[in-house]
Amino acid sequence: MPSGARSGPKPEKDPKTDPDLTTPDTAAPLSASGSLTDDVSDNPLSPPDKSFRPQGNAGEDASKHDESHLPLSSGLYLVATPIGNLGDITFRALEILKRADVILCEDTRTSGKLLSRYGVKTKRIAYHEHNAAKMRPEIMDRLGKGQGLALISDAGTPLINDPGYKLVRDCKEEGFNVTAAPGAASPIVALILSGLPSDHFFYAGFLPPKTMARKKELAWFAPIPGSLIFLESPKRLAASLKDMAEMLGGTREAAVTRELTKMFEEVRNGTLADLAAHYDEAGAPKGEIVVIVGPADASAAEPSAEDIDARLSELIKTHRTKEAADILARETGLKKRDLYNRALELAKSDPN
Repeated sequence: MPSGARSGPKPEKDPKTDPDLTTPDTAAPLSASGSLTDDVSDNPLSPPDKSFRPQGNAGEDASKHDESHLPLSSGLYLVATPIGNLGDITFRALEILKRADVILCEDTRTSGKLLSRYGVKTKRIAYHEHNAAKMRPEIMDRLGKGQGLALISDAGTPLINDPGYKLVRDCKEEGFNVTAAPGAASPIVALILSGLPSDHFFYAGFLPPKTMARKKELAWFAPIPGSLIFLESPKRLAASLKDMAEMLGGTREAAVTRELTKMFEEVRNGTLADLAAHYDEAGAPKGEIVVIVGPADASAAEPSAEDIDARLSELIKTHRTKEAADILARETGLKKRDLYNRALELAKSDPN
């Protein structure tokens, strides 16, 4: 307590008049003018007539503008959900889900667990890659009738690694409003926990399940000047790490993350070669996997002629000569034509 301050009973506050005592459950989504603003500027998605009003900021006075019982303004709401810990849902996401006319779910049963936890009783409709073409006309019809629809995935931010972007594209073409309630996304959580550079990064999603196709795709990613983010299944993790070590470089720093935000969350750092060896011996881990591969060492010296020959000799065992030259050109920045000619010479000199 500062010098000279007096202690004593504090006057009681009236929760009906003191905004500091307003609870999140009664927080109003709209400002007094009926338009939505944030701490920086007017919401850029709100049209001039203010007919589309995404949910607003926590802490706004709720006493005069409680609209929690009213349906949403017409439009598509992209709502992020937790990736593991159910406590990571936002107040705004819950309000949108409760007020929506319909929730479009990747899997209605999976989403039902989260929605039941928070007492969300809004009607759920399945919308996923297998029925998207069939469901989009119905969704567009609902939007045309003025409904507010929420789109969620099984976990995390919708449209990341799913075909929902086609629905957003169609909504924009038809003039329907689209906005988002942002939240958790496992690629970003994995990246910030990895300790690897995050100023430049590339999200690659899932790699092909077959080795040859996986190596070919990794060759395209090799020259990207930033961290790489991959999703992978536990049973394919060891094989994928082995291919990454071969195609991206065994000494490249990486991190394998799993069970993010859950009780047994784990982040294992090491070189690609070390991580490949670890999971080859330990076997498939449990949980959702995100692999972060740090950027290649920009200060590495240009490979020697012996290194080039060794790498080309390795590549032409499993690839056509042209493909081998293309892969090494991407890895090193050297001219493809020169590498192709050298690969031809090596192929002719190889007795096997």
